[in-house]
Parts: sequence; C-alpha cells; structure tokens
Amino acid sequence: MGSEQRAEVESILDPAVSAAGFDLEGLTVTKAGRRLLVRVLVDKDGGISLDDVAVVSKACSKALDESDSTGGPFADTPYTLEVSSPGVDRPLTEPRHWRRNIGRLVAVNIGEEPVKGRIADASERGIELEADGARRSATYAELGPGKVQIELR
Repeated sequence: MGSEQRAEVESILDPAVSAAGFDLEGLTVTKAGRRLLVRVLVDKDGGISLDDVAVVSKACSKALDESDSTGGPFADTPYTLEVSSPGVDRPLTEPRHWRRNIGRLVAVNIGEEPVKGRIADASERGIELEADGARRSATYAELGPGKVQIELR
C-alpha cells in the first residue's frame, strides 16, 4: 500500500480511535490474497482490555463503512480488520509510551551511552531512570528508542 493510501486510511481511523478514547499507535495495510488486511494498533493509559479492542473494532468498522459509502479506500476491495494492542517489543518513542511504562525495566541509549534502568517518572519534558542505584534524568531529545526488558520473577 502506498503512503498516500495509508494516509487516507489513517485520516479515517485516527478520529474514530480518538473519539473512542484511545491512541492510534500503528496502522498497516497489506495484501492477503484477494483481500486487504488492515492492522490497527491502539493503546491508552492503563492498557487496553479485550472489551476495549471490541469497542475500537466497532468504531473502526463504522468509520470505514461510512467512508466506503462515499468511495473510500475499500469501496471496491474486501478487507479484514484486525485491532490489537502494541506488544511489549514496541519501542518507546513518544512521551505517552514512557509514561505508560513507569516502573518497568528498560534499555535505552542516553546520547551514545547504553543504559539499563527502571522508569521512575516520565513528564512532557523527559524521564527519570533508576539505574545502578542512582537516578538519571534525560530529555526525550537525548533518548534513543527505549525497549522494555522482560523480567521473569
């Protein structure tokens, strides 16, 4: 799917997802045989439940159906809609991603330095990490993408 088509689908789905109270975290449209597969990743503070996925699926289906009645991107093409939450392997790149993972162990580069620590706080400016028994602050501009570390207890 071209970036123009993807932008068109995003312009239809983003307002529907936002109106339902969620953030659109990712969107892909790929060919699957004769159909298109529309994958939508959504999240919100506190995480999402299966009930939330159902709410978002209905909102997205309705928005796409309404756009198709006026010649939208899938008016002539069958598609399958798949809604899910981002996995733990999604890189932390937005302030909301960091905020939603407070308390978790992450690996991130601060400038050129690789650091592993627990997210102690996240604001609109940056984060605070507990790393090696000390607190470290970094602005989002200083951070590379963070990666949540899986902890087995």
